[in-house]
Formats: sequence, C-alpha cells, structure tokens
Amino acid sequence: MAKRRVGNLLALALLALLSPGKPMHPYEMATMLRRTGKEQDMRIKWGSLYTVVGNLDKHGLIETVDTERAGRRPERTRYAITESGRAELREWMHELLAEPAVEQPRFGAALSVLGVLPPEEAADLLELRLAALSGDIERQRADLERWTAEVPRLFLIEEEYALAVREAEAAWVRSLIAELRDGTLPGLDAWRAWHTSGGAPPEWTALMEGEDES
Repeated sequence: MAKRRVGNLLALALLALLSPGKPMHPYEMATMLRRTGKEQDMRIKWGSLYTVVGNLDKHGLIETVDTERAGRRPERTRYAITESGRAELREWMHELLAEPAVEQPRFGAALSVLGVLPPEEAADLLELRLAALSGDIERQRADLERWTAEVPRLFLIEEEYALAVREAEAAWVRSLIAELRDGTLPGLDAWRAWHTSGGAPPEWTALMEGEDES
C-alpha cells in the first residue's frame, strides 16, 4: 500500500471532481460535492476543504489556472488537476477497490465487549437496532428506485453498495437475535450465569489470563 501524499478522502473526492478537466475554485468544488451528496459517502470536514486544496497544490497534484473576481467578491483561485494528480488518483483508486481494509465501526467495538451486558438486555438492544436498520433499508430502497429512473447506474453504485451492506447487517443481526432468544448461542448459559452470580466461569477466566485450560 503506497503512502498517500494527501491521505484525506476529501482529497480523493476533489481529484475525482477535477479529473474531467474543468478548472474550479474551492467554493465551486464544495458546491458540487454537496450537490452530489458526497458527505453521505465519506466523512467530510468542510472546514478543512481549503487546507486540503492547499496541500494538493503544494504536492503538485493540482495547479493554479487563474484568479477571478466577480464584483466586490474576494478573488477566487481556480485549480486544475495535473498529470501527477491523475496518476495519484488512479493509483489511489486501484488501492481502494482492490485491497480490502480493516474498518473499525462503532458497532464492531460494541460487539467486541457484548458480554458486559446480560444476554436478554443485549437482545433487546439488538431488536431496536434491527428496527432502525429495517427503516433505513426501506428508505434506501425507495430512494434508489426513484434515482434509478433519473440517474445513470454508474453514479448510483455507492448507493447500491450501502444498501447491500445494510441488508447484510440486518440479516446478521436478525440471526444473532434468534440465537439469543432461542438459547442456541454457544456459551449462552455461562454468559447468563456470569451476570446472575457475579463471577466469571472458569473457562472465561483461563481465557482472559491466557492460561491453558488443560
């Protein structure tokens, strides 16, 4: 994995925005990103946009084309992507599409310490999550169906992916809830006993202390 000269994903969006060849000033870039809903696809800190633009310029990935002024408004510098910027964008895309990365979502963090809650409470909370996921999925499906009639599919691929991820998560959560409710989750009795007795089962203690159970 190559070390990015500008690793902020906002830089990826800006390079992609400039890749067709039309120069833009930062305000125009921000307008286009908002219009195309990029803040839904990546975490964007709008206050850092000018800093990211400056870093792209500093590293030769974009360059100044001209400076324009409209009436009494401040001067606006327009930028265009450079050949180095195109190469960086292409390399970055190859990396992001071909190389799976370990994500660290908040949900995964909670699952990693799920045992701190009693099984029944965990199941109740997962039921709430599943209800929220179901609502999200319904809305995403409706939006995607509406957009498909107006927008080429190429520009909706990320929405299809987001929907597929949501559907997969909902299916997994539904399965976990079923195991908790019907008692088929391995180790469920020990988990429940931990919360009723206040003491961790011997096998858990051995695991946490790194001891050999034999």
